[in-house]
Amino acid sequence: MPKAILSVHDKTGLAEFARGLSELGWSLIASGGTARLLREQNLAVTEVADYTGSPEILGGRVKTLHPAIHAGLLARPIEEDRQQLAELGWDYIDLVAVNLYPFEQTISKPGATLEDAIENIDIGGVALIRAAAKNHERVTLVCDPADYDLVLAELRSGDVNSQTRRNLAIKGFAQTTRYDAAISAYLAPDGAFTFQAYPVQVLRYGENPHQAAALYGYEPGAGPLGGIALHGKPLSYNNLLDLDAAWRAATSFERPTVCIVKHLSPCGLASADTLAQAFAPALASDPVSAFGSVIATNRRFDADTAQALGSLFIECIAAPGYTPEALEILTKHKNLRLIEMPAVKVDPLFELRSVNGGVLRQAVDLGDPADTAWHVVTQRQPTEAEWRSLRFAWKACQHVKSNAIVFVQDEATVGIGGGQPNRVDCVGIAAQRAREKAHGAVMASDAFFPFPDSVEAAAQAGITAIVEPGGSVRDGESIAAADSHGIAMVFTGVRHFRH
Repeated sequence: MPKAILSVHDKTGLAEFARGLSELGWSLIASGGTARLLREQNLAVTEVADYTGSPEILGGRVKTLHPAIHAGLLARPIEEDRQQLAELGWDYIDLVAVNLYPFEQTISKPGATLEDAIENIDIGGVALIRAAAKNHERVTLVCDPADYDLVLAELRSGDVNSQTRRNLAIKGFAQTTRYDAAISAYLAPDGAFTFQAYPVQVLRYGENPHQAAALYGYEPGAGPLGGIALHGKPLSYNNLLDLDAAWRAATSFERPTVCIVKHLSPCGLASADTLAQAFAPALASDPVSAFGSVIATNRRFDADTAQALGSLFIECIAAPGYTPEALEILTKHKNLRLIEMPAVKVDPLFELRSVNGGVLRQAVDLGDPADTAWHVVTQRQPTEAEWRSLRFAWKACQHVKSNAIVFVQDEATVGIGGGQPNRVDCVGIAAQRAREKAHGAVMASDAFFPFPDSVEAAAQAGITAIVEPGGSVRDGESIAAADSHGIAMVFTGVRHFRH
């Protein structure tokens, strides 16, 4: 009779899985809490303590750590191992269903203590996973409740095939790697940096056709950018970068927002009462660059917004859902890719960039810190309408490549300049894009002005209010220039470079 040991913290689907094993003639062994659940379901089960002849000790810290368990898992189907088991009165164990104490969930809770963390470091579960995974040629490991149905289906057809056992073993080693990395990072946050990434998609190529590339995710089975590809051919390397930039920008705003991105920088960004109302000014910000761009929205994509696209060629759209009417319209667009993103934004864990000989790691810029205080530094105060536009402009410029300059009317960009070695050139680019719409607009700069020339250029373009971090040794010259032109200027004290 084949034997299975079950020792799980997450008991989702366990009773049904155990019942399926029992119906197939399997003998069940389980640790304390798992055994109680199975007995409540009227399933025959032997507790680990009874099987090993050794009680759970140390408040449950030691349950499955016993030679009878691990010899049964690690024994090979050879005569020498079979005789040793028989001499000791033990038997082969053929399947392990196990999942681990929720260490990551525990440390993420407000007020979690070191003691809480330590008590949620699983020992026996990790040992079971490693033993079963090591001996996967004979033993089936199930460390994810999502695999219960697969394993039962194959057992009902005869046996779990060797490739499935191998895949489940790989999943087990990946899980313990991530688990140990989380513990290490918690105990030594400035120590060695380790993280687990899982293959999502082999890309056709990278930025250019001669570069190989692939996409990886933090969760097994994740879709592109944590979303679901609903329509169109697979995303390219450049699509993914652009969509990520657009999604970050759109979801940083509260009101319905449309962000249009081309070559990793927004060319149009607007908020309004509805997405359809936001799309028109976002497109008008730079309609030339919008051709072949990607779009992200922070609301479900509806039919009115889909109709507003008209015949504009768009590579991809990322949105937290699509109405059926919108899908009917959008799927008629040739080569348009549609990605359904999580309804609640999931921020990246961190940002990594490769450099020669290593990597740079930094926290994600999620906007101004909570204690940020803005200060008006000019003689003139912004009007109520200017305040509204300044707040929008400041948030928008955080998503533009530095040196970032953004011109805004109401809650929509009208000119964007960025990615140049000097700031005054970016003011000129924004003014050129905005043209007559620069008159009466406000301006945001992601960093301070080293000289008053940017303020002078903004005044010539028709800007009436400016928001910038301040902090230059020549701030006084920029403030004087603003005062001379009747421009209101606000300092935030926070810089938002995006290199």
